[in-house]
Amino acid sequence: MSDLVIRPYSFADIPAVTRIYDYYVRETVITFETEEPDEAEMANRFSAIVSKGHPLLIGEVDGKVIGYAYASTYRAREAYRFTCEDSIYLAPDAVGHGLGGKLLGRLIEDSSKAGLKQMLAVITAERANSIRLHEKHGFRMIGRYEALGFKFDRWLDIVHMQRAL
Repeated sequence: MSDLVIRPYSFADIPAVTRIYDYYVRETVITFETEEPDEAEMANRFSAIVSKGHPLLIGEVDGKVIGYAYASTYRAREAYRFTCEDSIYLAPDAVGHGLGGKLLGRLIEDSSKAGLKQMLAVITAERANSIRLHEKHGFRMIGRYEALGFKFDRWLDIVHMQRAL
């Protein structure tokens, strides 16, 4: 796989990021969303992230969007304004090439530059690869919630991980 280019999000990325996210909604337990959002909804979500000054990054290989990462608001209350939650999504054929780690590394750096102080990861507990990725980037396990989500006819646990920025 060619070199990864990481750049800021632009509105023109909406079709590509929507396609990537749709796969995870339909096929995986990585997200607990059960219905695929349309492009307008994804644009609204991404506009909210950008309007807060939080990083929203696009990963490209050979000019093709292969993934994205962002730091969203952890909770809406004002006292949480310096805490963010990370999200990383890669096109299925881009998984396993170290690209998620590169996106996460840059997201951590850009989140710190944006004045954020803590980053949380909320991960489906059975996603050992996501847990390992976050551990490699300095996150520590802070808790596990049992049977918190129900998708594909089964109950799913989540874990929370945290790192200072």
